[in-house]
Amino acid sequence: MPDTREKRPQQVYTLLVEVGRKPGDGLPDGSTGAALMIYASGVDEAEAVRETVAILKQADLAPLDVSGYGTLEERLAEGHDIEDEERVLMDRALDENSVIVAQMTPFFDKVS
Repeated sequence: MPDTREKRPQQVYTLLVEVGRKPGDGLPDGSTGAALMIYASGVDEAEAVRETVAILKQADLAPLDVSGYGTLEERLAEGHDIEDEERVLMDRALDENSVIVAQMTPFFDKVS
């Protein structure tokens, strides 16, 4: 019997993931964690988040928190300025059905 469910199209979601420290995580010495700007494909944001967390765990990272910023269309509707470089990475995530880390910002404790 053929599957009659409508196939939902993949979309790309912008996610900000905060990660903590874990042995072998590859983060800079002395950092307490990092923020990762990620473009992830999924049929909905929940799927994009699940895939992202699973991949980060496979990469020996310790995801602590994920904030979703929506699709390209949603971000444009909110007035976000999206650079061409970001759009290229979003297109790549969609074409490859993948999770792309666009930026990593390590956290360091302030020393007083």
